[in-house]
Amino acid sequence: MFHTYKSNKNENLEPKAALSLKSKMIFLISLLILSIFILFTWFLHSFISDTIEDQVGKRALSVAKSVANMSEIRSAFELNDPASVIQETVAPIQEETDAEFIVVGNKEGIRYSHPNPERIGEKMVGGDNTRALQNGEAYVSQSEGSLGLSIRGKVPIKDEAGNIIGVVSVGFLSEDVQGVIANQSKSLWLTMIGIVVLGIAGAIFIAYHIKKLLFNMEPKDISYLLLQKEAILQSTHEGMIAVDHNGMIIMMNKAAKQILFREDQQLDQFSGKSINQLIPHTGLSDVLESGKSQYDKEMIFGESIVIVNQVPVYMEGKVAGAVSTFRKKTEIEHVTRELQQIKQYSNAQRAQTHEFANSLYTILGLLQLGEREEAIDFIKKKRNIQEKQSQILTQHAADPVVQGLLQGKINQANELGVTISIHPDSQLNHAYHGDKQEALITGVGNMLENALEAVKSNQEGERQISLFFTDIGDDIVVEVDDSGQGVSEEAAAHIFEQGYSTKGEENRGIGLALTRHIVHKQGGQIILEEGEMGGACFVMIIPKGGGDSDES
Repeated sequence: MFHTYKSNKNENLEPKAALSLKSKMIFLISLLILSIFILFTWFLHSFISDTIEDQVGKRALSVAKSVANMSEIRSAFELNDPASVIQETVAPIQEETDAEFIVVGNKEGIRYSHPNPERIGEKMVGGDNTRALQNGEAYVSQSEGSLGLSIRGKVPIKDEAGNIIGVVSVGFLSEDVQGVIANQSKSLWLTMIGIVVLGIAGAIFIAYHIKKLLFNMEPKDISYLLLQKEAILQSTHEGMIAVDHNGMIIMMNKAAKQILFREDQQLDQFSGKSINQLIPHTGLSDVLESGKSQYDKEMIFGESIVIVNQVPVYMEGKVAGAVSTFRKKTEIEHVTRELQQIKQYSNAQRAQTHEFANSLYTILGLLQLGEREEAIDFIKKKRNIQEKQSQILTQHAADPVVQGLLQGKINQANELGVTISIHPDSQLNHAYHGDKQEALITGVGNMLENALEAVKSNQEGERQISLFFTDIGDDIVVEVDDSGQGVSEEAAAHIFEQGYSTKGEENRGIGLALTRHIVHKQGGQIILEEGEMGGACFVMIIPKGGGDSDES
């Protein structure tokens, strides 16, 4: 399960950088915001300056046009003293329009009006009247006059015949225009500074939040752990598959690929696919739904029998996915075989101990009752039964492993009150080894175990199992018939599927699926038929020459 990673302050996976991730993020985001602030503010300041200067120029030109078109101004040029009329005419206009100056001059550039009356009669300063006086253009210019640098609107004055007789110059000092621009820019600067402050605060918050999501780890720590995790996943001998909460594969290591799929298939093609479609009956869906772990389950993955452990992955108290680890059973089959033999020996010893204790009590009772002859007959009878049973197994099965298995199952059946009868024509003339012996032992053991389960609920005297086996021909044939309830048509269609059980219990439905799988690997088959004893009849056929014969 996922648990919150708590960084150890004393732990140092890699040498620490000069700046932590949090500091770098704050610095870089703040630097980005400041850069954007400088560029954007410079652009807005330039835009505002150009806009205001353009508006002032247009305003000056508009006022100049109005003055140039006034009939009083035109008529005044015909007088002996035009300045006396023109100065009085433009003075109120200048005051109303807030213009710094309105200067009217003749064709030679001599002033007829000026904010400073003392400068009337002097030549206009700035040298920017040529276009108006010679070409008759109306335009905006920026030049330094007697009052300082100003933005001017220049318009020629024409008489009734259209001849140029003078020029009107309306100006606003650049110093005043810059003051207006500064006032307009002040609010812009305050707003942008506020945005920068908020941006830096946001950068600090983002840095702290991301650092928290990364469990306070530095990038080098994360890289190191990622490489470490990848090395562990790909070097382990166990297959590993991880799925998300929807059952989609998010990780699969090389060992899992080798167990499940062909060598030419790429791991990347499995990512994002449903585990149920790719590998049915894994049980991971149950783990995701229930949130319960599963340990040491024997399953069939691909073409292999594997031992599986499956655990849910929790995140913030909810199931966020699941991880399945598994290993081929063949890699630990020598241990499994030894454990199976010990288990069979234990079951046989337990059954024999139980039967021996019953026999001892019977003999003790007969002796206490003075029935000496009856006690002796009882002992001889038991001895004859044991010898006969051992003789039957020795005569019918050449393989000592098969003999041991059958002896254990017969003893187990005796304890349950079940009679296992071996058909007199049964014969195994050869001893088998390797995978073929494994298939034979697994198949016989599971079929007898199923038969015991099927008949143990019957009334006493009706618990019967018939066993037949032979290898006289080209195949090893084993037939197990029981007197149980049999298998319905509906159940028969699913009886060999992994996880399916007629008992409806959890962690069942494995034995027959494993038997079919291991028998198929040897080129054989297992068949369900209608039994002669009223129950089910399973027939297992294993070719002697198929798979790993290992016959001796």
